[in-house]
Amino acid sequence: MAKVLAVLSSGYKDEENNYHTGWWGEELFAPMEILEKSGHLVDLASPLGGKPEIDQISISEEYDPEGTYKELYESGKADETQKLSEVNPTDYDVVLVIGGHGAMYDLAKNEDLHRIINTIYDNEGIVAAECHGPAPLIWTTRPDGESIIAGKKVTGYPDEIEPEGLLYILPFSLEQEMAEIANYDKGDLNQKAHAVWADNQIVTSRDPFSSELMGEELVKALEK
Repeated sequence: MAKVLAVLSSGYKDEENNYHTGWWGEELFAPMEILEKSGHLVDLASPLGGKPEIDQISISEEYDPEGTYKELYESGKADETQKLSEVNPTDYDVVLVIGGHGAMYDLAKNEDLHRIINTIYDNEGIVAAECHGPAPLIWTTRPDGESIIAGKKVTGYPDEIEPEGLLYILPFSLEQEMAEIANYDKGDLNQKAHAVWADNQIVTSRDPFSSELMGEELVKALEK
C-alpha cells in the first residue's frame, strides 16, 4: 500500500473580474477512486487547510452529467485537508497536484508545496500533476537552481481550450510558462485523454478528461 498526498487549491476570488475558482472535482475523485480501489491511501492537503473551495462548474450538469462528483463532494469526502505547511512529506510515496484554475493562484508559487515535491522526488517517490496542477512544477527548483521539469517532456492544459477571455485575467499562461523551460506536449486534442511521464518519477496529464488515466498510470507505477 502506498500513501498518496493529493494537493488542492484552497480557492481564489477575483472580485474585480467577478471570477471565482478552486479545484476541479473530477481531477480529485476519479484518480482517488482508482487508487483507493487498488488499496492505496489518499490524504488531502491545501494551503489553508480545512475545507478547500471547489470550482462549482466542475460539479455542474455540463461537466458532471451523472452527478457522480457532485455526490462525492456533498458527501464530505473532501471537506478536511491538512495545511501544506504542516505536512511531513516523508510520510508519502506520491504527491498528486489536483488541477482547476485555483492551482494557478495559490499552489503555483507555494514554497511549502515546492518543499513537499522536492522531498518526495528525492526519496524516489512519484510527483504527479493534472491539468493546471503542473503549475507548481515550473517553480519547484532543484539544488542546481533549475526547475524540476527543465528540459523534460510534460503536458498541461493548453491555451487553445481555455475558456474565452480567461487567459487575459489568469496570472500566467500554463502552456507558455511550461514551454519556456520544458518540452511541452499537448498531445492530440482529438484524443480524450493524454498523460506523459517526464522521467520514471514525474507524470503530468492534460485536462479533466485525463483524470482516470492519471489514476491508472499511478496504480501501474506503484505496482512496479
